[in-house]
Amino acid sequence: MAPLRRELLLILLAGRAARAGARATYPNRPVKIIAPQAPGGGVDLVGRIVADRLGRAMGQSFVIENQAGAGGSIAAQATARAVPDGYTLMIGYVATHATNPAVRKVPYDAIRDFTPIAMIGGTPNLLVASPALPVDTLAEFVAYARKYPDKVNYGTSGKGTLNHLVMEQFKYAAGFSSLAVPYRSIGQAFTDLVGGQVQAIFPGLSAGLPHVRSGAMKPLAVTGASRHPLLPQVPTFKESGYDHFEGLTWYGIVGPARMPAPITRLLNEEINKMLALPDLRDKFSGEALDVMPMTPGQFGAYIAAEIAHWTNVARANKIVGD
Repeated sequence: MAPLRRELLLILLAGRAARAGARATYPNRPVKIIAPQAPGGGVDLVGRIVADRLGRAMGQSFVIENQAGAGGSIAAQATARAVPDGYTLMIGYVATHATNPAVRKVPYDAIRDFTPIAMIGGTPNLLVASPALPVDTLAEFVAYARKYPDKVNYGTSGKGTLNHLVMEQFKYAAGFSSLAVPYRSIGQAFTDLVGGQVQAIFPGLSAGLPHVRSGAMKPLAVTGASRHPLLPQVPTFKESGYDHFEGLTWYGIVGPARMPAPITRLLNEEINKMLALPDLRDKFSGEALDVMPMTPGQFGAYIAAEIAHWTNVARANKIVGD
């Protein structure tokens, strides 16, 4: 056998042995998954589905611990400071690992302080307008906002959140002005849109879908590379002439920095196996969430690219968090 082939074979066998060793010894006690959001939100929902599936696959309890507050910073700090042994994980998502670091000084480094383990999936964002607004298409919305900038206020779930940044990105690209009205939650913004206090919102598709189906809001365009099967009649921003609107509300699993590579690979493999199961894909699809399996390296690169993108959007629009 040639020396190079022998060396490659030894590396492959060593990798397999490491994963087999990790599988034999990990996990041997319950694993905590921190959810940086209160029970009932998208982060909590995704976390509980993943925890249940991992527990069944790996023969050990994976327990969700909700640590809401400070836009996810409390949970992120707790995770970053944990022992990197694989027994403290976290749902890292677009707020904790993209938009918050892009607009404000957070007490952690979203890249250096974490081990990227696995991407789970993402849901597009959907621009919706009040039925009272005399527009039915994105082009009509832009024309109306340019003509009547004081009549198109939009609601957000807070300064620097994804639904705020993506709307500011759109305003900049389309060349119109609109006042951002921050709320404590996207649910409050929905209430005020129905009541006429604001005229538009840019929520995640899963949050906006029930309101669209009920007729309470008019869908104008969706982010992402293609139309979403749950709203096939709604065009993408790209179709409507606006590039670089691929923003997603995404969720993944991260751990503290310097986790053992065999445990990281084992968790990644188990999560990706889970994401390949048709019943789980269907379950997530019902929540407007598309699975996005990645390697740890790919997920780390995705996080870095997201931070860079939203940092550029924040700077271009002079957005600084509180």
